[in-house]
Amino acid sequence: MRISCAILDDYQQVALKSTDWSSIKEKVDVVSFSQHFNDEDELVDSIRDAEIVIIMRERTPFGATLFKKLPKLKLLITTGMRNASIDLEAASAHGVAVCGTASSSEPPTELTWALILNLARHIVKENAELRSNGLWQSTVGTDLYGKRLGLLGLGKIGGRMATIAKAFGMDVIAWSQNLTKEQTDKLGVQLANSKEELLETSDYISIHLVLSDRTRGLISKKDLKLMKSSAYLINTSRAAIIDEQALIQALQENWIAGAGLDVFDLEPLPQDHPFRTMPNVLATPHLGYVTEKNYTTYYEEAVEDIQAYLDGRVIRSLLL
Repeated sequence: MRISCAILDDYQQVALKSTDWSSIKEKVDVVSFSQHFNDEDELVDSIRDAEIVIIMRERTPFGATLFKKLPKLKLLITTGMRNASIDLEAASAHGVAVCGTASSSEPPTELTWALILNLARHIVKENAELRSNGLWQSTVGTDLYGKRLGLLGLGKIGGRMATIAKAFGMDVIAWSQNLTKEQTDKLGVQLANSKEELLETSDYISIHLVLSDRTRGLISKKDLKLMKSSAYLINTSRAAIIDEQALIQALQENWIAGAGLDVFDLEPLPQDHPFRTMPNVLATPHLGYVTEKNYTTYYEEAVEDIQAYLDGRVIRSLLL
């Protein structure tokens, strides 16, 4: 009997083109869904026969109720080795193995700098003016050289951000709850005495933290009011780290100069969401990890995870 495998949220319809699936085709029927399922019952109707499901991390949540509705599910594969939207305890309780894949930190770093540079030099607006035969030079850019980049988080991505910032001639300061001077000294970065110091003194603030109980809502209304009115806030990490309603107010009332956002509380972003039309917001549809290299890695290793499962093994398990 053949096994059914469903790939969810294949927005660009590239999953089946990103790697060679032939090694499992004799035993596994693979179907890809490009549309996002907002309704859980509709999702269940579409994948109820799937023994294997592959998900793009944090696009479709897998909670206890969903696992309960999918009794045939035996293997759940997520891109990356961390996915906060999977209830691992529920997966284990329902006998579902959860596996991951490798993921590169370079793509989100590069996108973060794309947002920073676009905000600083108003690239989107200037390009739109040029294309429409509008004003020639309608804005005045802000500098990176000599300005301060504040990094909330100095892990793999934060560390890369610091190195690049120094190449631009920026002053770099970093803070997180467990960050030490020894860690910042290795990168030639200043350790902020507090989150508040970083917010008050930075010209560009970029978030590179894992979402957890400690970081959820880390940037509140009070925190946003500490920032310079000329400062920009960039978030390519996780939306829930910032109080969304507070950020909307801060942008509407010009507490800060603007924001570069790649992550949102609800994705895809609703059509009537303020972030879609605010003039001081540069937003991208969660593209941080969306590159050819990452997609190739994701689906190559997903095939390896499936092959191991067919052989009676579990590799790259996310379950303890």
